[in-house]
Amino acid sequence: MKTCFLFPGQGAQYRGMGKDLWEASDAVKELFEQASKACGMDLERLLFEGSEEELKATDKTQVAVTLVNVAAARVCREKGIEPEGFAGFSLGEYTALYEAGVLELRDLFPIVKARGDLMERASRAVDTGAGTDAQAGMAAVLGMAYPDAMRAVESLEGKGVYLANYSSPQQIVLAGTGPGLKQAEEAFKAAGCRRFVVLKVSGPFHSPLLEDARKGLEEVLAGYRFADPKKPVYANVSGKRITNGEEARKSCVRQVVSTVRWVDEEQSLLDDGFQRCLEVGPGSVLAGLWKSFSKDVPCLPAGKLEDITKLVEG
Repeated sequence: MKTCFLFPGQGAQYRGMGKDLWEASDAVKELFEQASKACGMDLERLLFEGSEEELKATDKTQVAVTLVNVAAARVCREKGIEPEGFAGFSLGEYTALYEAGVLELRDLFPIVKARGDLMERASRAVDTGAGTDAQAGMAAVLGMAYPDAMRAVESLEGKGVYLANYSSPQQIVLAGTGPGLKQAEEAFKAAGCRRFVVLKVSGPFHSPLLEDARKGLEEVLAGYRFADPKKPVYANVSGKRITNGEEARKSCVRQVVSTVRWVDEEQSLLDDGFQRCLEVGPGSVLAGLWKSFSKDVPCLPAGKLEDITKLVEG
């Protein structure tokens, strides 16, 4: 069965994630040690003992989620599940690039840490005060067809609100300043959305508000090698398959300030004949988005030892 690994991004984190994988696999224990050394963090403590608030901070979340993504993929392979392609949502794209052979493991965690640091600083620079309502962030809009949602987005031009994710045919995600998101909530509820949900992320990702982070990341990535993919891997900014290493590098830079075109990416996976997707990492967001997009090809959880064991045992 032609299988694609899908890797989640920031927002999927939770306290204790990855502990079952760590307990079950010596390779995962070694991975934790390598990642902790590369980032100068005690990642075992952060993931298993850190608070929800600590895990939410961008400079920590990005390393933590990437670590669990890679750990889950490693356990899948140990159990005999071998993918033919990779895609990742936002931050998850970096795990996809590693798994496809574009990035080396020794480079993956320093790159992700630098990305998180840059995005955290850029996010705090656009906060309008100290309170929660003043903090730049993101919000999901559910139960609204894409054309209607885009008309509402266009009505907010100049208010510090942008389309960050085209997540599903009935869901988009906005990025914006604190005051901008408050205005967006009023506008979308008036336009008839079913739900407006503020997300547990600490910045306005995938929007022009993070231009400083984009510039910084471009400088960082210039110092790393991006090889040509060994297996198919797909880009958020285009929704298409990445053809070479230089394209992958440019996509990573653009991704910071560009819309994640996840629906287009899902369509590319169907067009390329994938028969099954596995959500390899914490949470189940991607499986839910896939279900709203395609009823014919399954997307199954593979982020916990129990999930992986069920897949193997049938």
